[in-house]
Amino acid sequence: MKIRIGIRREEKNPWERRTPLIPVHVREMVKNNPIEVWIQPSSIRIFSDNDYLQEGARIEEDLAPCSIIFAIKEIPLSFFKKEKVYIFFSHTIKGQTHNMPMLQRMIDLECTLIDYERIINEKGQRLLFFGLQAGQAGMIDTLWALGQRLNHENIKNPFSSIKLAHEYGSLVAAKEAIKKAGWKIHDDGLDLSLVPLVFGFAGYGNVSQGAQEILDLLPYKKVEPEKISSFFERKNYSASSIYKVVFKEEHMVKPIKSDQKFDLQDYYDNPQKYKSIFDSYLSFLTVLVNCIFWTPKYPRFATKKSLKQLFMKSDKPRLRVIGDISCDIEGSVECTLRATTPDNPVFVYDPIEEKTRDGVEGRGIVTMATDNLPAEISLESSIFFSNALMPLVPAIAKADFSADFADCNLPDAVKKAVILYKGKFTPDYEYMKNFINQFKGETQ
Repeated sequence: MKIRIGIRREEKNPWERRTPLIPVHVREMVKNNPIEVWIQPSSIRIFSDNDYLQEGARIEEDLAPCSIIFAIKEIPLSFFKKEKVYIFFSHTIKGQTHNMPMLQRMIDLECTLIDYERIINEKGQRLLFFGLQAGQAGMIDTLWALGQRLNHENIKNPFSSIKLAHEYGSLVAAKEAIKKAGWKIHDDGLDLSLVPLVFGFAGYGNVSQGAQEILDLLPYKKVEPEKISSFFERKNYSASSIYKVVFKEEHMVKPIKSDQKFDLQDYYDNPQKYKSIFDSYLSFLTVLVNCIFWTPKYPRFATKKSLKQLFMKSDKPRLRVIGDISCDIEGSVECTLRATTPDNPVFVYDPIEEKTRDGVEGRGIVTMATDNLPAEISLESSIFFSNALMPLVPAIAKADFSADFADCNLPDAVKKAVILYKGKFTPDYEYMKNFINQFKGETQ
């Protein structure tokens, strides 16, 4: 007997064109396993319905006959069916308020929830993520933002020819355009008012690696964070290059107690014992690219106070753009007061008034804070994700979801990601009951 799995169409917003499984991988699964793949029709998905049909999938509006449903983004309440298994990015493990109704609905219907974000290997490393693609798209959009701001300032610049990530037909096309901008920098040099043009990256993980991959298409030289002050003092810089600084934790924070030394594990375990020193770098940066994982227990780095001080010292500080790829609202970059969208990707944050206005004009810092960046390069994102997910699907399909959780026969990496099992929190996620109880209290 074949197991039916479904792929839900993404409809959270008109920019979401990704899919968790691409057609060629559907063909391999259907051919090599007792699996049927049903897929909801979609007019915007990066792969057409016919692409899936040709590879052996069934196009069906109603996925109710499927026991396991794969998706990317959060699922509307009306979609859930009793006792089904759902696999997607639920964005619930931090108690995200806006998704508590969805979580409660799954509890009421005795559903099983597997969250991609929590599928990890024995080293605790995530197996399924879009961090690389978020970094790539975010850096393209940040370069676009820089070009638009400099145009507004009437400064001739090579970035003005760069488009937003979603306006290119492919990531390859975007990279070619950025390479052309790089040749202009190499051959013609930058306007002297911009030299040295310094990009600072907060973080060094997958998101940062994706962003740096794009920036590295330009002619660049690397400056170590601890040497940035002397770099400016020596004035040994060029108009034919940009400069890149990558900040790690030891550069951005220090122990509150002067007799204590920085220790990375101690910082992770006891962040309250550390304070941010990132404001000491802000005056050197033209562009800040934020790529760090952040929760409220950690210090903020670009604070409203530090940005205000920057603008009080100078009417025209060097810092033009913040590409907040991480996009935590009032988080590590505190001036990210709201998220932006692909069709309206930036606002200007005025540090003096602590207000924002859409676009690139006016006093302040142009802030790119699009919260769904991988969707802007949906083709590359879908291929990358499907390559990682495909090996896990047959084992998920074979699991016995009628058995007790201990005996369901899921692979260990996937079992760690089961938040709800038949409507009950699994042991690792018992803490989430507090979120649900709070939600119930607020709605009563």
